[in-house]
Amino acid sequence: MDFRAFIIKGCVAVCAMLPVYPLTPLQQQGIEGVARRISGNRMPSPKYHPRPPAGTHATICIFALTNQNQVTNAGAAGLYSAVHTNMVRQEDTDDSGHFRILLLPGTYSVFTKKGQLFYATRRDEKNNIAPVEVLPGKITRVDCSVESDHTAVY
Repeated sequence: MDFRAFIIKGCVAVCAMLPVYPLTPLQQQGIEGVARRISGNRMPSPKYHPRPPAGTHATICIFALTNQNQVTNAGAAGLYSAVHTNMVRQEDTDDSGHFRILLLPGTYSVFTKKGQLFYATRRDEKNNIAPVEVLPGKITRVDCSVESDHTAVY
């Protein structure tokens, strides 16, 4: 028996003695949703009930939970030239604005990107920007707004 055959036979024998563990399905958790460009008349009235805006292609940026004091404002409300926390993921939506991003359990801040600027307007009571909690084995639903040059009227 040559040396290669000896090594292969030994490896097969050792592998045969290893315990076999059942494979568990990969738990998926993260966020999914739609990015929408909000513009035009959004003020509801007794005779006018605006529909949700259509989804739009966008870039979704997931950061570690980000507080208002961890960003650099870019002048307009909700626009930031820099986010000073770690970017976890960046994904593009499909053409209709839909996205699904797998993430580890935790709390994140979700921004959309416009050129070199980041956009988010929602806050929690601690001034964390657009917080989203991802739970083990769960997909969290998120609706994102995309900054628009055609401002919405309320």
